[in-house]
Amino acid sequence: MTPIRRAAAAATAATMLALTACSGGGDDGGATESTEDAAGGGFSPVTIEHAFGETEIPEEPQDVVTLGWGSTEAAIALGVVPVGIEKQTYAVDENGRLPWVAEALTESAEEPTMLPPAVEEPPYQEIDDLDPDVILAPYSGITEEQYRLLSEIAPTVAYPEEAWTTPWRDVITITGQALGLAEESETLVSDLDAEVQQAADAHPEIQGKTVAAVWDVGGVFYVYKPQDSRVDFLLDLGLESAPAVEELAAGGDTFVYELSYEETSRLESDILVNYASTEEEVQTFLDQSYAQAIPAVQAGAVANITGDQLIAAMSPPTALSITWGLEDYVSAISEAAAKVE
Repeated sequence: MTPIRRAAAAATAATMLALTACSGGGDDGGATESTEDAAGGGFSPVTIEHAFGETEIPEEPQDVVTLGWGSTEAAIALGVVPVGIEKQTYAVDENGRLPWVAEALTESAEEPTMLPPAVEEPPYQEIDDLDPDVILAPYSGITEEQYRLLSEIAPTVAYPEEAWTTPWRDVITITGQALGLAEESETLVSDLDAEVQQAADAHPEIQGKTVAAVWDVGGVFYVYKPQDSRVDFLLDLGLESAPAVEELAAGGDTFVYELSYEETSRLESDILVNYASTEEEVQTFLDQSYAQAIPAVQAGAVANITGDQLIAAMSPPTALSITWGLEDYVSAISEAAAKVE
């Protein structure tokens, strides 16, 4: 999920890799069920509210299609292998699968259909051919018209508020509610929170340090705001967003902004988290005069998150990618924190 892909989506859906306040812990996703049904055990019909209204799921889904980001991982982590999974285009294998998804599927006897990526439109015909019981898109960029067309195929769950903005915890709980696995999804979130907290506790050196997250790519210097999922995850680890990040923003509700190379010296933070696809890209960035002007670079307090897969694992984090990438991610940040005086 590159900054270019995310910026393009932000522009089209007003979208990617996009995020409003992705901090925390998930509400009930707008789902309701009757007390009588809940007490009776088994699947309880559920209604899930979202940006385009509400979706009723009257029976336990057997055949599930996932679109966008995160719901695939949430379903698999809850023991449900979708019949159809949207192919991803970034940090994937030859089958369009992210590494943590591919690893999880090697342990499954079920083989999902890999759907074409929804670049402009969801692959309606391919989805219809799978005859799904439910379509999950709680972290996606589907439009209201696309939602309507998908709903003609099967009950479709869209995002709660804005495209590409649903916090990872909510993606899990919404998926769990739709599958009749609400309690299991809450347990999964709790387990992942404990895993993140354990990693944070093991690295007291990063606690309370201010951070700025950036990516210098294609001649553009991107700075990610606290609304972005990757920054929100840094805050989960105990870091604090550097005041300069918001002070230098040009305004607007986007999760990321472009900072002029002439202004990089004003980007003050204890730690600079730098995303880069390759080691060569890291070194090219660090060699630039505008990079050398950044206070954290001068101090050597740079956490280089290198490699598309590790970047994707936390951009945004998902039910499977957190465990997959957490150790390497925190280690890079810890090494940078050790340079802070």
